[in-house]
Amino acid sequence: MPVHCAVLDDYQGVALDTADWSPLEGTVAVRTLRHPFASEDEAVEAIGDCEIVVAMRERTPFPASLLARLPRLRLLVTSGMRNASIDLAAAARHGVTVCGTDSNTEPPVELTWALILGLARNVATESAAMRADGPWQSTLGADLYGRRLGLLGLGKIGTRVARVGLAFGMDVVAWSTHLTAERAAQASVRATATKEELLETSDFVSVHLVLGDRTRGLIGAPELRRMRRTAYLVNTSRAAIVDQPALLQALREDRIAGAGLDVFEQEPLPAGHPLRTLPNVLAVPHLGYVTRRNYQGYFEQAVENVTAFMAGRVLRQLG
Repeated sequence: MPVHCAVLDDYQGVALDTADWSPLEGTVAVRTLRHPFASEDEAVEAIGDCEIVVAMRERTPFPASLLARLPRLRLLVTSGMRNASIDLAAAARHGVTVCGTDSNTEPPVELTWALILGLARNVATESAAMRADGPWQSTLGADLYGRRLGLLGLGKIGTRVARVGLAFGMDVVAWSTHLTAERAAQASVRATATKEELLETSDFVSVHLVLGDRTRGLIGAPELRRMRRTAYLVNTSRAAIVDQPALLQALREDRIAGAGLDVFEQEPLPAGHPLRTLPNVLAVPHLGYVTRRNYQGYFEQAVENVTAFMAGRVLRQLG
């Protein structure tokens, strides 16, 4: 009898088309699930019979409580080589091997710039007006050339975002806890002395930090008050780095010009949530990594991980 494998959160229904799953035929019965689970009980009901689960990024969390209710689970494959929503210690206690896949850094960079440009030139507003036979030109765009781009984080993604900003003729600065002037200079940008300096002087602030104890709530009400009223905040990293109630208040009170958001504390974002409707928010449903090339890599390597595991080997193990 084949073992059971569930591919979770295949929102677009493309998991089986973007990779060759034939190496698993006869030994692994693969099924895809296209909708998020509403509760842990629903997750157990859907995948309780599975020895193998393929998860898409952090769409479905695997805390200790859920892992304890999946006694048949032996292999959990996540796209990407880091997944904060999987309790790796609990997985080890329950005998679950956790493996990952490579992930490209270019797609979130590209989406970051889609949000920056969309905000600066009011693309959503003007496009909606065109579709509705509305006014011809109703907004005045913000310039990028000569403006300051402030990057919170200058890792692989932040560095690529910086290169594009420089190509637009922007003044690019960066800050993170351990960023040195030498490291910033290697990326042709300047490191600000403090986070506060970056926030106070930037026209566009873009978040590119890993979520952790030091970065959770890094941008709260005091930090948002330091930003210029004409400045925009873009977050394609993790929602919890920015205090969400504080951000909502700042947007409602027009204390910043607007926000471009790809990440949210609850995903999918509930219907009627104010971040769906505020006029100074450009929001997209966590598309940073959602490209064909990334998906092909995720699922091709997921098949490799499962094939190796069935043969008694482990590839790309996490933890």
